[in-house]
Amino acid sequence: MTKKIKIAVLGAGHLGQYHVQKYSKHPDIELIGVVDTDKNRAKEIAERNNTKAFFDHSEILKNVDAVSIAVPTEKHFEVACDVISAGVHLLIEKPITYDLIQAHKLVDMAKQSNLIMQIGLIERFNPAIMELQKHLKSPIIIEANRRHLFTPRGTDVDVVLDLMIHDIDIILQMNHDTTISDINAVGLSAITDKTDMASARLTFSNGVVANLTASRISGENIRGLRVFQSEEYLYADYQKRAFFRTPYKASVEAEGDPNKVLSHVASFPESDPLKDEIHAFINSIITDAPVKVTGEDGIKTLDVALKIISKIHKKRLS
Repeated sequence: MTKKIKIAVLGAGHLGQYHVQKYSKHPDIELIGVVDTDKNRAKEIAERNNTKAFFDHSEILKNVDAVSIAVPTEKHFEVACDVISAGVHLLIEKPITYDLIQAHKLVDMAKQSNLIMQIGLIERFNPAIMELQKHLKSPIIIEANRRHLFTPRGTDVDVVLDLMIHDIDIILQMNHDTTISDINAVGLSAITDKTDMASARLTFSNGVVANLTASRISGENIRGLRVFQSEEYLYADYQKRAFFRTPYKASVEAEGDPNKVLSHVASFPESDPLKDEIHAFINSIITDAPVKVTGEDGIKTLDVALKIISKIHKKRLS
């Protein structure tokens, strides 16, 4: 490339600051600035990354080719509409919106304007998941467990849209050739007025069952996904970016213990999923390569998340 892509980050919060950091180091990017209505925060993140601070996204859209949208979810639709109307490519953090009608409208608008829209479902770029998918054959049971220490970040939405949505996306990708035939879910509010802990079971038409648990009121941070197949189980540790493949009948005879199960392990400690996510976004803009996580993916994931939330609410009212 002879001309760098001009990019800004809209939102300087917890996620936005990391987008700014990655863009500032990307060789094909000219980071124009970071936008936030909190002027002190915008200035802080801008100074930290040698860029400019802006306080209204309308100030910057005419000067950029693309943006990352990392504002609170309640602002996604409004801001994304402005971005698309300005003819600017967008990487929009999950969830795409709160509302399916709005999500469909954004995707349609981006298509009509021939713009790249990528959804920030970062676990797609986790090498542990990518390695697990290479060994995926005939899953029978899938278990996803995501537990976090409490933090005020993300409490503008309930835990399904904040945390569980990542696992919903991965499980839908694993079962892309089938449909969900049944959803059951329970949840509770403990600290916020929204659901802070949720458990859901998705049953697919091909018989696969997926159990998902997400909590933001845990005493520890755990993020993992396990797949049970006919001859082995697979485990992806999102947090440590490690993959384990365990054949049921394998043993470690060399160690003199025929009852000890052997796991084949692959780890990727130097990987950077956010860097890879941003690289994929930039690559789609530069080369017109297929978008890794499309707006349609964001809609499908949001649809299942909202159905889980609806099930939880109905049980609370019954």
